[in-house]
Amino acid sequence: MDSMSRWRSDLEETTLAPARTTTPGYYLLVGGLLAVMAWAGYAYYVQISEGLVVTGMRDRISWGIYITLFVFFIGISHAGTLISAILRVSNATWRTPVTRMAEFITAVALMTGAFFVIVDLGRPDRLFNVLIYGRLQSPIVWDVTAITTYLTASLVYLYLPMIPDLAFFHERLRGKVAGWKIWLYKVLSINWRGTNTQKRQLHTSITVMMLVIIPIAVSVHTVVSWIFAMTLREAWNSAIFGFFFVAGAIFSGIATLIIMMAILRKVYRLEKFVTLKHFQYLAYLMAAMAAVMLYANISEYVTAGFKLEEGAEFVFRQLFVEEFAPYFWFYMIGGLIIPIIMMFIRPLRTIGGIVAAAILVDLAMFVERYFIVVTGLRAPLLSYEPANYAPSWVEWSITAGGFAWFALLVILFVKVFPIMAVYEMVEEREELAAKLEVDMAEVEAERDAAAGKLEMEAGQ
Repeated sequence: MDSMSRWRSDLEETTLAPARTTTPGYYLLVGGLLAVMAWAGYAYYVQISEGLVVTGMRDRISWGIYITLFVFFIGISHAGTLISAILRVSNATWRTPVTRMAEFITAVALMTGAFFVIVDLGRPDRLFNVLIYGRLQSPIVWDVTAITTYLTASLVYLYLPMIPDLAFFHERLRGKVAGWKIWLYKVLSINWRGTNTQKRQLHTSITVMMLVIIPIAVSVHTVVSWIFAMTLREAWNSAIFGFFFVAGAIFSGIATLIIMMAILRKVYRLEKFVTLKHFQYLAYLMAAMAAVMLYANISEYVTAGFKLEEGAEFVFRQLFVEEFAPYFWFYMIGGLIIPIIMMFIRPLRTIGGIVAAAILVDLAMFVERYFIVVTGLRAPLLSYEPANYAPSWVEWSITAGGFAWFALLVILFVKVFPIMAVYEMVEEREELAAKLEVDMAEVEAERDAAAGKLEMEAGQ
């Protein structure tokens, strides 16, 4: 068996293993996540029964940790389709082992983020009022439309490259897994046989979706930012809020992808295929986005702070030196400056160091979302004392349930669907091998031509 055959066999067995075998630890983890979600369900029942008075939100600070989590999860959804699409467009040949992970993180994060919008409503049935009475002038309507479109496009973009792998799972797992899985693989693989026509059609479809998904992804977080920026609040009065949110989404998305890669690599033994190179390349992207975010923040705060118009002083004071200063400086130093410095230090460019930097980034971006939401509402509109906000046990319980839901969707996906893009990885490897053969043939031809020329000169 040659090296290509061995590599392909290892790839297939590694990808099949999660769907074929289930350990006691898996059931224990699922049980733990369901228990957390059950407690969150009880907390939500209390909130529905007694109203939003059981939360820390009041009439003056009407948004809190729920909207923070909505913005955060919609942001990390950019880990998938946008990053994957950009890597496809740029033809980054190292992308294939991580694109599947990135793409399913998008779908899971969108489902989780949308959940928090519903939770934030005191009356969830009023969600239908957006559909029935919504006006085109409303940023809320824009947001619902954008997120629905993005989720639909993301699911299609996740599904298309998976079709050949689903056919592979259907062929290799018959008689080894539950019957409903085999039926699902058969239906979703839509009679894939790997003909030249099917390959051409699939490649065209992926290319079209790749080009469509980028503007959709950018528009989604821009529209999310407009929910704030279109409101008459001093802290949100910024023309570049859309840029902030899109750049921050890509930034936190990369960080989330790094963390998820590290966990899945360790649990499912993907070390041979997800290597240090993948972590380092993503870390460089993360550091570049940190620099972009740092520049944008400095530019925004210096411009607004130099003029310090009426109403802005309170916003600056609470961020820089008063109640929210610890959050703000952790975001600036821990989330933007330190990750850049870490990537300049060679001994820290290990998988452990990169994951540590990614955790800092995700924590900082969560904190940034929190102080954007709360400080914007906390600034008084009239001459009264500023309001305060602290999440209640109900909010923390539902927050824990949201993260448990996110984790549960990830591990269920991995249990049923291919964790890596086998078809694309094999195709890329074969193209690389063919290119190397062509290059070697050209080198040998040039060498023979040079040798022939030397012989002719020696004969003369």
